[in-house]
Amino acid sequence: MRALLAFTGSRGDAQPGILLARELRARGHAVTLALSPNLVGFATAHGIPAVGFGRDSAELLRTQHEDRRFRSMSPRQRMRAVLDLQRRGVAEAVRDLLALAPGHDVLVTGMAGEEAAEKVARRVGLPLAAVHFFPIHPSRSVPVIPTGWGARMPRGLNRRIWSGLRWARDAALAEPLAEFGIVEHPLPDRVSIQAYDIDLFPGLAAELPGRHPVTGFAVDGDGFLAGPADPALTAWLDAGTAPIYVGFGSMAVDDPAALVAMLRAVCARRGRRLLLAAGWAGIAPEVSPEVAVVAQVDHAAVFPRCLAAVHHGGAGTTAAALRAGVPQVICSVQADQPYWGRALTRLGLAVTRPAAALDAEALSALLDQVAEPAVLARAAAYARHFPADGTARAADAVESLLPLRVPTPEFDHAGRPQ
Repeated sequence: MRALLAFTGSRGDAQPGILLARELRARGHAVTLALSPNLVGFATAHGIPAVGFGRDSAELLRTQHEDRRFRSMSPRQRMRAVLDLQRRGVAEAVRDLLALAPGHDVLVTGMAGEEAAEKVARRVGLPLAAVHFFPIHPSRSVPVIPTGWGARMPRGLNRRIWSGLRWARDAALAEPLAEFGIVEHPLPDRVSIQAYDIDLFPGLAAELPGRHPVTGFAVDGDGFLAGPADPALTAWLDAGTAPIYVGFGSMAVDDPAALVAMLRAVCARRGRRLLLAAGWAGIAPEVSPEVAVVAQVDHAAVFPRCLAAVHHGGAGTTAAALRAGVPQVICSVQADQPYWGRALTRLGLAVTRPAAALDAEALSALLDQVAEPAVLARAAAYARHFPADGTARAADAVESLLPLRVPTPEFDHAGRPQ
């Protein structure tokens, strides 16, 4: 099989693509991994060659952070900002994938950029696998508004609103996709891989019949990329007590200096060390006895050594902390992050608060809550049920798009099979 894997977005979007590429290569398949141009080096550093497609995802996130409409009090303005963001880079992604697709047997995409990949699959006539890190199919089981009162909305209304949002997204993308014409083939086959722990959304499993295999891909036991060991960080962890981890992944921070000062003060008052993963927030690295600021960490290696994980609620970071059995403080910024915060809070595994409302007093109170013995016990117990074969099952789903072909026998001039 010759597979084209196209995963646009942040590092959290790229990492599952790298893992799946590694698994398919290990099975003997030929793989072309396409990522946002700024993440090609990330894949290469983990031994998987990649090519760039579409636009720089870090630049798109910076543009979003600078767009004041996302912080508007007007729902209409916020919706327009979201739809405008969805359009950016779509045409470039389609053009790049159309150039890459010939010669491949299957196209695999992540949740971000799924519409662009589907356009290409239909133009070229390839089966499509879409890896979903969040339950985006319209359903009754996932509250469309991630708040306490949103959870009390009629379940049928949830499904109708999710369907409406999907329609709005399709309408927003119609313009950048229109330049590629309407001559398309029907998809030979399609599968939507549910790459998250479906138990976080009670009732959802019954709403995903057919070609929606649930792999738990993003939360499995072998599903995280271990980077090269950082001797300085390892030594720092060994030299003192368990730290409080803080990281906001690819999210931008309005005032990095103020954030660091607040985190230092909170941890100092609690008598705890601080481990801060700067991510894309532009915070300078440092290592001192009580504070370590690093660019990024190997979640699988570091989280089990932490008292708590304070983070933005990205699907990958949330899954890594769940798998490590560490209690979480989810300070959501956008997109699916508030949903993970609500889902984990409902199960008593985390507490949540919007990042914009976070200050020293609020963070101290949240850390007090997740330090309760009952929360620690629930987090440890939840970690024990995770499967360890999610990546393999995701690869199985991709392989299922190409049924084994029985070779046509060859015959000699007398009609005898050779």
